[in-house]
Amino acid sequence: RFPKKEILKLDKERAKLENNLGGIGNMERLPAALFVVDPKNENIAVREARRLGIPVVAIVDSNCDPEEIDYIIPGNDDAIRAIRLITSRIADACIEGRQRMEERLQAEADKEGVEAGVAASAGPGERAVISDGSEGPVVEIIRKQGPALDQTNEDTTDEVREEL
Repeated sequence: RFPKKEILKLDKERAKLENNLGGIGNMERLPAALFVVDPKNENIAVREARRLGIPVVAIVDSNCDPEEIDYIIPGNDDAIRAIRLITSRIADACIEGRQRMEERLQAEADKEGVEAGVAASAGPGERAVISDGSEGPVVEIIRKQGPALDQTNEDTTDEVREEL
């Protein structure tokens, strides 16, 4: 059992840690990149990202070491307006990139659905021409018609008898 003063101190420390590191607990995988506003102040995060192989994008001014940064954005990392401008542009680019990725995945899913629809509409032994327009026509054999097992033996024996 802790004294009252220590309990309050531990609660305050827990709240601070939850505030600073709470979002990390929900992450299922490592991030694809790390965006840092002040790499001098956030040097621990930059070093950890370098150790894990995560690319670092950072706003760097004259008092920061650009050697540890993969993608440098020259700018004033102390001015609120500059930070707001750059972070809003970065956020917009992330949102646009996510939308493009979702559109591309949707287009691929639609294309697979069209190919499956063509495959279902073609009869046995038919070929379908599927063209995406980028590399010319793509010809795909949908179904090969093979003779039935019983007919195969009879047909070949009849052909052999006719030849003799």
